[in-house]
Amino acid sequence: MTTTTKPAARTAKPLPGADFFTLGADIADTKAPGGPIDKKWSTRQFEAKLVNPANRRKLTVIIVGTGLAGGAAAASLGEAGYNVLNFCYQDSPRRAHSIAAQGGINAAKNYRNDNDSTYRLFYDTVKGGD
Repeated sequence: MTTTTKPAARTAKPLPGADFFTLGADIADTKAPGGPIDKKWSTRQFEAKLVNPANRRKLTVIIVGTGLAGGAAAASLGEAGYNVLNFCYQDSPRRAHSIAAQGGINAAKNYRNDNDSTYRLFYDTVKGGD
């Protein structure tokens, strides 16, 4: 007499890291430096570990967006030797908002003796959007 047994039912495996984060909870380890917000970037800039140029090919950088910022970041990191994956949600990278901007793109560059300011950048951006 032969008996057949049913295979054990599969149980869904939790996603990696699911036990570390719950929706709405604060992120436990943000890697952001402490202190006032206006000092965080300079603190992070000088305390972060540098990547050895020989190890850059071992690292993959994921960039989401193919507009001016995403494209520039992908090109710069690719030239620096990193493996770059650039993703966009449109059917083509040429449909990014930066490409379709008809009013122009306002660059936040501070040219010498140009009297540039945050106010002027904001004003030009709003004016270009009208």
